[in-house]
Amino acid sequence: MTGVKRDHGGGIDAAAARFGGARADWIDLSTGINPVPYPVADIPDGAWAALPDAAAQQSLIRAAKSFWQVPDGADILAAPGASSLIARIPALCPPGTVDIPGPTYNEHAAAFTAEGWQVSDQTPNARVVVHPNNPTGDWRDRETGGYDLHVIDESFCDVAPDRSLIDRATTPGTLILKSFGKFWGLAGLRLGFAIGDPALIAHLSQMLGPWPVAGPALSIGTRALTDPGWANATRQRLNVDAARLDTLMTGAGAQLAGGTPLFRLYTVDHAQGWQDRLARAQIWTRIFPYSDSLIRLGLPAPDQWPRLEAAL
Repeated sequence: MTGVKRDHGGGIDAAAARFGGARADWIDLSTGINPVPYPVADIPDGAWAALPDAAAQQSLIRAAKSFWQVPDGADILAAPGASSLIARIPALCPPGTVDIPGPTYNEHAAAFTAEGWQVSDQTPNARVVVHPNNPTGDWRDRETGGYDLHVIDESFCDVAPDRSLIDRATTPGTLILKSFGKFWGLAGLRLGFAIGDPALIAHLSQMLGPWPVAGPALSIGTRALTDPGWANATRQRLNVDAARLDTLMTGAGAQLAGGTPLFRLYTVDHAQGWQDRLARAQIWTRIFPYSDSLIRLGLPAPDQWPRLEAAL
């Protein structure tokens, strides 16, 4: 892969090596992962000891279809994380030109480039949009389609399900991606979904092979997707906490530039300086190689707010 630099949140080990402190001392605000994850509770012994059976897989698919209101005519595939789908999707069609409006999540461009695609908005035959966008939080207008391959990445859309473009899942050539790690706060579970064109879903399924999702992930995912009470309460809490973070940051001199209830984007006078200052308090944030003035913060866990307030 050439030409596309992969940069991500995380990297606490490297931050600790540079600024000091043990990994356990750090607060990681560099990602957009819900800091209050869905309670895992007990996992049946069979989920660990046996190969995932068809009944468990179908239970997860039924729960996902209901939760996201997948329209008739669209198919759905569970995968070991949305990232595994992103890496495979460019191989669904012969390489051409793909339009990926940016700045946005850089793994899409990296994956398409690795498969020989050219990233350009000039006469593209494929298009990728992130809805809401990461890191700006912008919501896309209704996508008109007309592409051989049209990917709508809704990894952060569960904060506002009414804004979903799930109705586009019946459009030929369209795939809508869902991430389980962000809203449910279980990124380590590695669970994601592709929803859309049945022919593309079948091709992706062949790429992934049998048993793509681990038994524990099937169990936890099914339970979470059939718990609307937790989801509704979480949306309310995320909105309150996002407003609290805005108050803290703007009070310290930052200006709100965008974001979602899971992460906030700010304009500051010197992003590297802000990141370093917070890192000296063992708080890690996200800055971007294309901007000297943008910094992104996820939400602190309930017991982490005093440390952030003190550092600011």
